[in-house]
Amino acid sequence: MLGFRIDSFENPYGGGGGGGGLFLESTVPVSFVSFISSRIDCSNPCLCSSSYSTRVLKKMDSSSNGFFERKERGINGFLCVSLSSSGNSEYVEESSNSLLNQENGEKMMNVEEESVEKKQTQKQNRIRLRQKGAMNTTKHLWSGAIAAMVSRTFVAPLERLKLEYILRGEKKNLFELIKTIAASQGLKGFWKGNFVNILRTAPFKAINFYAYDTYRKNLLKMSGNESTTNVERFLAGASAGITATILCLPLDTIRTKLVAPGGESLGGVVGAFRHMLQTEGFFSLYKGLLPSILSMAPAGAVFYGVYDILKSAYLHSPEGRKRTKYMNQQGQELNAFEQLELGPFRTLLYGAISGACAEAATYPFEVVRRQLQMQVKATRLSPLATCAKIVERGGVPALYAGLIPSLLQVLPSAGISYFVYEFMKIIFKVE
Repeated sequence: MLGFRIDSFENPYGGGGGGGGLFLESTVPVSFVSFISSRIDCSNPCLCSSSYSTRVLKKMDSSSNGFFERKERGINGFLCVSLSSSGNSEYVEESSNSLLNQENGEKMMNVEEESVEKKQTQKQNRIRLRQKGAMNTTKHLWSGAIAAMVSRTFVAPLERLKLEYILRGEKKNLFELIKTIAASQGLKGFWKGNFVNILRTAPFKAINFYAYDTYRKNLLKMSGNESTTNVERFLAGASAGITATILCLPLDTIRTKLVAPGGESLGGVVGAFRHMLQTEGFFSLYKGLLPSILSMAPAGAVFYGVYDILKSAYLHSPEGRKRTKYMNQQGQELNAFEQLELGPFRTLLYGAISGACAEAATYPFEVVRRQLQMQVKATRLSPLATCAKIVERGGVPALYAGLIPSLLQVLPSAGISYFVYEFMKIIFKVE
């Protein structure tokens, strides 16, 4: 029994030869392949197929012992040859790929194509995730900015009264001061500097809210806890306050200059900015940075920490669990107000409480910071010397000058700020 099988076919292109396929074992007698073409005949469709390549295997001489040995011993090898009747050929040509190798090659090509498609899909998914993350960040920032715009505009008259006590050292009682401003500047006098205040507080609050949520989530991931601890809340709040202060302090300094005596002659925000750069230099915009950081770090920690503690306590109470269950059942059927986790009233209340606690705890730093911003370069004092001068001039109560109108301003401001922020996150569908 010979170690091969020959499948032959007629040459469809004419000529004296024919084609065939040999399924070989390890050896083949020379007598069966004595007439082999030394050149590839492209009339043979087997040899000319694009899926095959051919090579010379071995010249038949006396050293071959009458047998032809294949160089490649693949399983189920397929030898594709062209036979000629001339008898002059002395080489055997074999297709280097077997049918099995062809199938494997096609499978490998399919795998490679799938791999390329998979990489392209993964790249597109990463791009979409980055775009989605950027859009979510933008929505998050706008939620905080709108919250600041609404809350600051609402409480601008109280903010003006607070600044009058701090900057001008007013001794009048609250009602007398209100009458004085109304008589001298009219109703719009209570909103003096509000536009600049919005320019300052909108980015400040946007960065503050976003930074707090970002820091809190990252601290939670680092700790591996199921829920945020109080230490993590206070640390995230302090970090958010410092971040927002460093980025937004120049606008606050310009606003203080405009509201102070003589600020009307500076020509608005651009004029005040130019005046400070020309007379005091760029770093004058950061006057009071140290007391600002010392003020905003604890203020942010208390503001966000207290709110989150109150919120967590409510959500874990029986009433809070009942509300959470109801919200999950109703889903998208609820309107934006009903989707607030704490409900409208508690959101306002907890925001107001957290704001009042933060203001009372850090108010002396606020007084020192405002006084530093009012100093000119020639008579500038250090924060400690400024604090000592304030106490020397008015005693310890001078560090709390304007606290009552400040609390009256902070209570609604903080409540409205948190309410609008949570509401806008629902409207914008912030994740």
